[in-house]
Amino acid sequence: MKVEIDSFSGFRIYPSRGRLFVRGDSKIFRFSTSKSESLFLQRKNPRKIAWTQVYRRMHKKGITEEVAKKRSRKTVKHQRGIVGADLKSIAERRNQTAAARAAFRTNAITKAKQEKKDKEAKKEKTAKPAGRTPASAPRVSKQQMKGSKGGRVRI
Repeated sequence: MKVEIDSFSGFRIYPSRGRLFVRGDSKIFRFSTSKSESLFLQRKNPRKIAWTQVYRRMHKKGITEEVAKKRSRKTVKHQRGIVGADLKSIAERRNQTAAARAAFRTNAITKAKQEKKDKEAKKEKTAKPAGRTPASAPRVSKQQMKGSKGGRVRI
């Protein structure tokens, strides 16, 4: 005894029951009832019709044996070094006291100020002697430099 499956509802069709529908492209569809045939011909989606097997399977209806739930792994926090500092130096900074941090900051500030002072002193030493600088030269546009429309530039 060969039992067929309904193309729309997914129900079993026993011998001498149901109807057969052959589409233009020679594909065969079997229907157990005129209800499922009618809904198929109306192009209804069996996934949206509650009594079909496809709907029940999609919405997890009627599953008797309960499947053990999948365990989700807890995320474990890891600490990694950053580009500028390794993990050891980060841990040291975290464990510093507020006084040590303040002392480090003031030391860095005084060092930066000293470097700036040295740079200024070096700049003053290498300053050019007083003479004609480009800022004090007469302003001349590019067209005047080329010599168009203005004649000579008077100084």
